Amino acid sequence: MTNIPSTDLKTEIKNLIMNTVGITDVNPADVDDKIPLFGGGNALTLDSVDAIEIIMAIQRHYGIRIADQNLAREVIRSIDSIAEFITAEKSKAVV
Repeated sequence: MTNIPSTDLKTEIKNLIMNTVGITDVNPADVDDKIPLFGGGNALTLDSVDAIEIIMAIQRHYGIRIADQNLAREVIRSIDSIAEFITAEKSKAVV
């Protein structure tokens, strides 16, 4: 089993984020996986309220728990970091 997040998972995360915060004018392909989601330089214009909604949506959608605030901050840093966290959590569940 591989622990490398798939392109499909990253696209699914982008769509989940965009649907959660109501972004309809950005193409998911235009969201860079490596660029931080918060702050300048990203196609999405997200704020701290969006962060809370995104964390809740990820927990609900993927059945995982992000209980620690500092961990949550790291997890939602970028699409890559979200995908890596989900992949790692899912691989723990399979063991």
